[in-house]
Amino acid sequence: MAREKVILAYSGGLDTSVAVKWINETYNMDVITFTCDLGQGRELEAIKEKAIKTGAVDAIIEDARNMFVDNFVWPSLMAGTMYEGKYPLATALGRPLIAWRMVEAAKEHGATAVAHGCTGKGNDQVRFDVSVQTLAPHLKVIAPVREWKWTRTEELEFARKHGIEVDATKQSIYSVDQNLWGRSVEAGILENPWIAPPADAYKWTADPLTAPDEPVELTIEFDQGRPTHLDGEPLDAVPLIEKLNEVGGANGVGRIDHVENRLVGIKSREIYEAPAAVILHRAHKELEFLTLSRQAQRFNTYVSQTCADIIYDGLWFSAFHKALMAYVSETQRFVSGHVRVQLHKGNITVTGMKSDYSLYSEELATYEEGDKFPHETAVGFIKIHGLSQQTQARQQLLKEEPSMRPARIMPSSDNS
Repeated sequence: MAREKVILAYSGGLDTSVAVKWINETYNMDVITFTCDLGQGRELEAIKEKAIKTGAVDAIIEDARNMFVDNFVWPSLMAGTMYEGKYPLATALGRPLIAWRMVEAAKEHGATAVAHGCTGKGNDQVRFDVSVQTLAPHLKVIAPVREWKWTRTEELEFARKHGIEVDATKQSIYSVDQNLWGRSVEAGILENPWIAPPADAYKWTADPLTAPDEPVELTIEFDQGRPTHLDGEPLDAVPLIEKLNEVGGANGVGRIDHVENRLVGIKSREIYEAPAAVILHRAHKELEFLTLSRQAQRFNTYVSQTCADIIYDGLWFSAFHKALMAYVSETQRFVSGHVRVQLHKGNITVTGMKSDYSLYSEELATYEEGDKFPHETAVGFIKIHGLSQQTQARQQLLKEEPSMRPARIMPSSDNS
């Protein structure tokens, strides 16, 4: 009788390599590994060979870089999502895409389960599980790392006994995840937030102190919120991000040290490198200042934070997220134009911006000749603007104030 099949999200790292053999032994299932290329920069054929060598019956490699940027990264950029104002959500954006493609692979190969290498205290388990349960509730979700509860040292020992080749060692046990939009590093010495990140924690970015002394200037063009050109050259999404990662990283831009609030209720210290994401978010925000109304900008603050929480919390496929993104798409209709940025020793400075849809009017803003602002209407505007405040002051604030009675949220212990 043929064994049941499981689709395992596979990176070729410690957790997922050990998971192949562990699922074989524990669940008696055939493992088909699934590697989604989101721009990790790793040799994919080597990952495929390693999966087969480790015990997988088949290994699927899918190039999803354009799909990732067009359907996940750009919408996130347009919404201005930076979790807790710092993290551009590189890993979080990749998870719903991988989950979706795994579900499709399960359908194609007749698998009855999907599996991932997420721990029981991380966010990714939520993102994978919730996405799969939403898209294919009939599929079983297996999470070996969550089930076996080993330490890294015990996991490395299992790998050694089974002849599984891994990059991590007991001395250097960083956990790394990366794609086009960013690189995240955790574990090891980084778990102490008082200790400065060692130089070997960074791979994409130069130390700002030793970065080039001469600044680099770039002009980014946006069309309805999406980047399309770099220094006047039209570029597809993937090469545009790759170029900004290269130039930004060389100038020390994109380093983020964040003690973040995980969904599962703990704080975690994460090191991120995201040169392109940081540059594009900054440029996009400045262009919105030029092209959006005051009301839209204020409301966007709520939308950006809410969308960031939705993505971080693994709710990409929720109806609420879909509704918010419909609003975002509407606001981005006029977010088109050019933004000039200067990169220098880890800093980003916006030095200019222009748009055919700019709401900035020089003839209204100037104090020089050609001023067309209707000064004569100011007095009436001020009276109407302050009317409610004046009324409240007259009727309440300037009168003798009544004594305040405290509002209780708990019953008094005095029953008398």
